[in-house]
Amino acid sequence: MSTDGEARPAARLTVLAGPSGAGRESVVELVRARSPSVWRPVPATTRPRRHGEVDGVDRVFLSAAAFDRLIAAGALLEWSRAGPHRRGTPYEPLLSRLAAGQPALLPLDLPGALAVRERLSDARLVLLRPPGYRPDPALRAAFDLDVTHDLSDRVADELVGLFGSSYPTPTRPRVLG
Repeated sequence: MSTDGEARPAARLTVLAGPSGAGRESVVELVRARSPSVWRPVPATTRPRRHGEVDGVDRVFLSAAAFDRLIAAGALLEWSRAGPHRRGTPYEPLLSRLAAGQPALLPLDLPGALAVRERLSDARLVLLRPPGYRPDPALRAAFDLDVTHDLSDRVADELVGLFGSSYPTPTRPRVLG
């Protein structure tokens, strides 16, 4: 019988990475629809806000100078350049959520995932690859799990299973009989 004081596994960051077009964003949305307690870190960006985007919800919109300050302070878990703009994952909000027991799922490109591994060694890296995509052995070895994105629902179910009992929901005694 489980009790409210029962120890739970520590929440951890799972990075879902793959090549461009692998479907990371759609899989993350399916996982979050099935498991709302899984948090998706809000990226910071230097690009202008698009119509309908909410600062702090969709992205954290920063000037280039503010982004540079985050880089200099080591306040980004990872970051990259996309054309004239940059994007990155603020480190402190992620650490706070994990410390509070909330698992996190972060969609990134392949270089971003490898940068996370260097900074946060206990992050779980999942390689999401389209059918027919054959990563080289060194890339495959950098990931904890390799998932073929053949059916979005199947992949989402597999990822939900990875989080297991690390959700921050309270445990309840089981009623027997």
